[in-house]
Formats: sequence, structure tokens, C-alpha cells
Amino acid sequence: METATATFSNCLRFPAAVRSSPPCSKVRGLVLVASTILQRQSYFKQCCLPLSTHFLKPVSRFAVGPSPATNGRRAAPITAVQTAEAAVRTSELDAVSQFSEIVPDTINFDDSEGFLATAATVTPGFLVSLSNQAGGKLKDAVDSALGADCKLEDNSMSCFLDKAMVNVGAILSRRVSGKVSNDIDARIAHDTQAILDKVHKLIRDYAELEVPQDKLLFRIPATLEGIEAVKQLESKGIQTQVNFVYSLAQAAAAADAGASVIQILVGRLRDHARANSQDVIPDPGVSLVKNAYNYVQKKGLKTKVMAAALRNKQDVFSLLGVDYLVVPGKVLGELQKSSADLDESSGFSRVLSPAGANVAQLEKVPALTQQSWSAAIGEAAEHLLAAGLKAEAEQSERAEEQFAKIWPPANM
Repeated sequence: METATATFSNCLRFPAAVRSSPPCSKVRGLVLVASTILQRQSYFKQCCLPLSTHFLKPVSRFAVGPSPATNGRRAAPITAVQTAEAAVRTSELDAVSQFSEIVPDTINFDDSEGFLATAATVTPGFLVSLSNQAGGKLKDAVDSALGADCKLEDNSMSCFLDKAMVNVGAILSRRVSGKVSNDIDARIAHDTQAILDKVHKLIRDYAELEVPQDKLLFRIPATLEGIEAVKQLESKGIQTQVNFVYSLAQAAAAADAGASVIQILVGRLRDHARANSQDVIPDPGVSLVKNAYNYVQKKGLKTKVMAAALRNKQDVFSLLGVDYLVVPGKVLGELQKSSADLDESSGFSRVLSPAGANVAQLEKVPALTQQSWSAAIGEAAEHLLAAGLKAEAEQSERAEEQFAKIWPPANM
């Protein structure tokens, strides 16, 4: 603005004919605009800035790293006018965060770049990837599990796998604000008692590392036996997350059993439908999430519905209002960069709500029994459940094979 003012002063020295020329008129206009901005900025600071510290807080829950362009240098201070303008130009990520809790689908726990994880899941596959790393606290946590007191007459490698899961989960429990979910071995997915024994063992191991039980979730497959284990665990205050839910019958049974969270993999249902030349309009994954949410809300159950395997922004927009949306980093970045003008008709509206669930028409949900299982959940759910269990069982076996190669550790 100082440059503009100096140029305007030069214009004043010229004859009237020159002062009225387009170049000087343009400069004169710039000075007027700049003066108006300064006046408004001053008024904003005096009148509204104290309120802005309360009302103009960002909606987004995520820590985003500094722009690479700053190269670690302190950024220029943000003026009150810029703050007000930023509040008007809400990002799509801020907008969707008003309707659902956004869970970044990331393993970024402690870096300043990108979106930080707010919750964590410990799986055998994650442990395998950690064991292949060169170093770090999580790698050391896996390696130290091999020094655990695991009796060789038992399945020692399975014991080491549990210890590694707890060691890593204990570290992550102190890095994330949310809960740490622990995969229960898919190889015991059809054995209720084995699931119960495994969960109680993990709880004891976590207690030795001073991790409170309310910081933990135990992720149990949506088999008939798994859902029975969920019912027994939840009755004792142990929180569970039911995965591999691909049908309303599974979702309803898990919710009726008291599951804390049911997770629905939206993209996988869509992929299966396309692979089998089935109609994806309406989208089978989106429809299942909506039906599960409405079922839970209509019956007044405590279960939270989590939509995962979201592939694009439209998946997010289609499920606004569901309890949790697990969103991959790429889609989070797209949402963060895109503006959402909430003062206009921008398409950001709550799709799912308790009020809407109360008037929704629910399809009849068949009871799950050994005899009715296949017919009740349907071909797609049965296929996807079997495929998911097989893949996770293979990950557990791979992790145990990895541990067998490096056991006993050098310091034993």
C-alpha cells in the first residue's frame, strides 16, 4: 500500500488532464480500497476480534503439517480480516466434520506432516511391516516381544504375536486421542470360548503395561460365534468393535448384542457387486450403512456405526451424519483443499439423523442361527466374510513365520 500511496502522490503533481487519466484513476482507486480495508480491519479488531477467538475456531479436528513452502520458517501473522474471510470460506473437511466424526485412515502417529491418526488399529499385517523396519520405538516393541515368557509347549509364536500386539498397542495408546483397536485372531473366529480367552489375556497383558481398559477396543469378526462373544464381553464392560459386517442381519445381531462399534466396509461391497455384474445403484455399501444406522437409532441401541473403505468424496457426502467416517489421506486432502460455502446451497446437509431414523422404513431382519445363517446374510456377505477371514488368518501365519525366523533374539 505504501507503493500505491507514493505513486498517487506523484499523480497529484501532474496537470489535471493527466490526473484524470486511466493510470492515475486506477491508482486512486487502489488507495481508496486499501483505506477501506484498513478501516474495516481496525473496526473488526476493536469490536469483533475478542469474539472471534471463541466463535471462529476451526471445526477440523486434525493437525495438518506446515506447508513445504514455509520450509520451517515462521509464517506471516494472520490478520483479523483474513480470519473472518477464512471463516466464510469453510473447507469441505470442516463442513463434513460438523455431521460425523472423521477418523483419518492413516498410520501417521507422530510426524508433523499430513493428517495425524486419532485412533489406531493393531493387526498382524501391521506387526509384520514393523518387524521389517530398520528401527524405531514400534520396531523395538515388536522385537522385545520375543523375549516374553512364552511356554514352548503352547503355541509360542502365537504368544509372541499377542505380546507384540500389546507392546505396540501400549505405545500407540499414548500417541492417539482415541482408542486402540486390537484384531482378534481370525483363526478362532468360529470359537466363542477361544475369543473370550484371547480378549481376557490381552486385557491382562495391557494392564501390566498400565494401559486402562477403557482405552481399548477388541475387533471381533461378525461370525455367529463372534457375535455371541461380543454379547458376553459387552455385558462385562469390555468394548468391542465388530468387523466384516456385510449384511443388515450381521449388523442388527451385533448391535442387539451390545457391540460398541460395528464397522462396514463400503467399498468392498461395491467392488463385489461390480465384479459380479450386479447393480450398484443404489450403492450396496452406502445402503447398508444407512440401514444399520437407522436400525440402531430406531431401537435406541448404544452401538456406533463406522463407515470405512471410503473411496472418494462422494462416499463421504452420501453418509453425513453416521457416527464415524474412516477417510483415507488422499480424500482428506481433497476435502481440505476444497471450499464449502455454507451460506449458500452447497449440498452439505445431514443425510443420517436420529429423527430421520425414527420415520425410516426398515426391512425385516431375519434372526441369525446356524440353520438360517447363509440365507439370512446373503451370498455377498458370506463370500466377503470368508475372504476377509482367510486374508487375516494368512497375515497371522505370516507374522508367526516372521517371528520364528528371528527367534530367539540375540540377547537371550
